[in-house]
Amino acid sequence: MRNEKFWQSRKVFVTGHTGFKGAWLCLWLYYAGASVTGYALGPPTTPSLFAQCRVDRLIDSRFGDVRDAESLTKVISLAKPEIIFHLAAQSLVGESYSVPRATYEVNVMGTVNLFEAVRRTGNTRAVINVTSDKCYENKECLRGYREDDPLGGYDPYSSSKACSELISSAYRNSFFNPRDYELHGVGAASARAGNVIGGGDWAKNRLVPDCMRALLYNERVIIRNPGAVRPWQHVLEPLGGYMTLAEKLCENGPAYAEAWNFGPTEDDMKPVEWVVRHICARWGRGASYEVKSNMELHEARYLKLDSLKARTRLSWKPKWSLEKAIDRTLQWTFGYEKKEDIREVCLRQINDYVNNTVGER
Repeated sequence: MRNEKFWQSRKVFVTGHTGFKGAWLCLWLYYAGASVTGYALGPPTTPSLFAQCRVDRLIDSRFGDVRDAESLTKVISLAKPEIIFHLAAQSLVGESYSVPRATYEVNVMGTVNLFEAVRRTGNTRAVINVTSDKCYENKECLRGYREDDPLGGYDPYSSSKACSELISSAYRNSFFNPRDYELHGVGAASARAGNVIGGGDWAKNRLVPDCMRALLYNERVIIRNPGAVRPWQHVLEPLGGYMTLAEKLCENGPAYAEAWNFGPTEDDMKPVEWVVRHICARWGRGASYEVKSNMELHEARYLKLDSLKARTRLSWKPKWSLEKAIDRTLQWTFGYEKKEDIREVCLRQINDYVNNTVGER
């Protein structure tokens, strides 16, 4: 379990801090008392959670491209972080079909540049490369994928994340080997999360953000693959896992420098149509949906994660059920609709999550 006092004044570096997950992570680190430096391009969407929460007023926000190795290294050198969370990425499967070269440049060479910066600067004790549940070679298995299953990827996004995992492994073996920890002092790990949902995700061609946009405009929700099963979870679930892992890496890097899954329970791995039906029912106001199949892009039917390793070795467990995750996402959206202070909405949800016990799902 996490030790909240661990983060007081701790120097933390977050790449991709202007994105959906990055902004939530920075808010949580601020809540926990950390000293955070962010490095990323500008917000990828309009609106954006980063701007809505005025994250730049809470942390040292630096704009830059992870493909620019010199710039990235310079900012890390100045920040002198003890912990690095690498979230910067081209994060959309559909977009990877449109810009495959850029997807590989960001997701592959961006990872290389990050690890090279860690090698050159020498202050970091823990590095967590955040990849994706889609890094596995998807064989449409009904069981959840485990950390030692083969990596792969049908589309450019998925395969680029598998490549990023291989880079993490290669740098760990070659430069940050746990056997030589006393020489380098770096614990390097990777983290694979499920399909995260939560307030403030405005990306296009993502199920829950598309639902929220349609409902806010009183439009019918359109879904294209109703039977697809995904590992749904609130964004705070994996972020809590990353923070727990960072603590463990700082305390005992050699024992935790490896790959980790952070996914929901079996009960929360639901089909797309189940999620949309639940959202519409909770939204009310005559909300409805329709299915329009789109076979232009390949989509896996089953994708599940097995997080037994994180549960047993990190004592990490999901706190919120999928129903609760959806309710919190709708709560955020209702607050946005009412023009509430979004930063305060997010901080309240973080506080609720931190103080929620696992048994209160």
